[in-house]
Amino acid sequence: MKTRLSCSIGTLTILLAMGIPAAAQDDLDQRIDSNINDWVGTYKHLHEHPELSTEEKETSALVAAQLKKIGYEVTDQFGKYDSGNPAYGVVAVLRNGPGPTVYVRTDMDALPVTENTGLPYASKVREKRPNGEVGVMHACGHDLHMTVFLGTAKMMAETKEHWSGTLVLIGQPAEETVGGAAAMLHAGLYRKFPRPDYVIALHDSSVLPAGTVAWHAGPMLAGADSVDITIRGYGGHGAAPYVTKDPIVIASELVMALQTIVSRESDPLVPTVVTVGSFHAGTKHNIIPDEAHLQLTVRTMTPAQREKVLAAIKRITNGIAEAAGIPPGRAPIIEVATDNVPATINDPVLTQRVALALEKSLGKENVWPGQPIMASEDFSLFTLEDPKPPITMFWLGAVDPLKWKEAQEKGTRVPGLHSSEFAPLPEPAIRTGVKAMTSAATDLLRK
Repeated sequence: MKTRLSCSIGTLTILLAMGIPAAAQDDLDQRIDSNINDWVGTYKHLHEHPELSTEEKETSALVAAQLKKIGYEVTDQFGKYDSGNPAYGVVAVLRNGPGPTVYVRTDMDALPVTENTGLPYASKVREKRPNGEVGVMHACGHDLHMTVFLGTAKMMAETKEHWSGTLVLIGQPAEETVGGAAAMLHAGLYRKFPRPDYVIALHDSSVLPAGTVAWHAGPMLAGADSVDITIRGYGGHGAAPYVTKDPIVIASELVMALQTIVSRESDPLVPTVVTVGSFHAGTKHNIIPDEAHLQLTVRTMTPAQREKVLAAIKRITNGIAEAAGIPPGRAPIIEVATDNVPATINDPVLTQRVALALEKSLGKENVWPGQPIMASEDFSLFTLEDPKPPITMFWLGAVDPLKWKEAQEKGTRVPGLHSSEFAPLPEPAIRTGVKAMTSAATDLLRK
């Protein structure tokens, strides 16, 4: 296996040297220069008008309209959720002779976060919820993703002499709630449109300066499982705990015991996270309730580790309840959500090829080795659906380089993804993203 991979990478290096000539790179730079102001305007509009997962009606309409204007065959409102509700997916196809088919994917949804950046184009959108009003914000940078996506679409349409094949652009809804990719795939994405040979994407990063990108072969983003645990005891008066089986005490012991899955049962070189994010029980000071409810998120990088951790959660939960004297008839209820997301694992050969294309386009000094993180993405689902194409995602730096340098020197951090203060630096990030993604797609579709 090592020999074959080495030969493949060597071959790719030779092929890359025969890739886009310097004159074409200069032409791409000039085209980006002439469009960058419009793209920044698009970015600010998207940032100012975010829409939550499954509600991306206006956002998807904007994406679809711009792709149609460029000349793509566009299908909008593609996909259907398990609930039966339609999704706001966008599929755009550009055919340019014989060759492979490359999918480029962006996500489109925002988060229920009240923006606190102070930007002149900050979101003022509010969403009414049963428990009050909440702000809506592109706190994960999907507005940046969409802008780069549209810029790439335009550059690929204007430089068709440099590539041959079929380009399929995917505007995916509901990434934050992990329903959008499944909605489009289950609706027949790979059956109703040209089947992909490669699927590529990018994600902005709050730990990289704008102007840079980073790549990583193999596991890049964790798989995520949501687990609900109900501890069933016997309630009673708070003044007489000895005649009860207190579910709060049992659940509290469980919270601490679950931490040993990572600290004492997992190989420290195998990334694993078990977090109890919610603990609810009781109604009043002097009442011991019948039940306590825990909500967990579990992050793993491999299928084997996932199975091991989930099994440990069940074993420890049932063991603690039994040790507390809970009879089998009131054993804990443990529910693992069915909408779990597997780890995003970048295909090594495809990733190496894209990395070499990025280096040629951006310069080696701007293409860095990336690191996997324990956040999750439903981009992983694109490699599970037949015909099971290879996938890769790379990081796009989004932080003001001066702020990034200051944070490095002082050992501090700039506001990260999902923060109310997350504020990408649009111009260099968009410029770099468009050039990087255009170069990667062109390389994969090289004549």
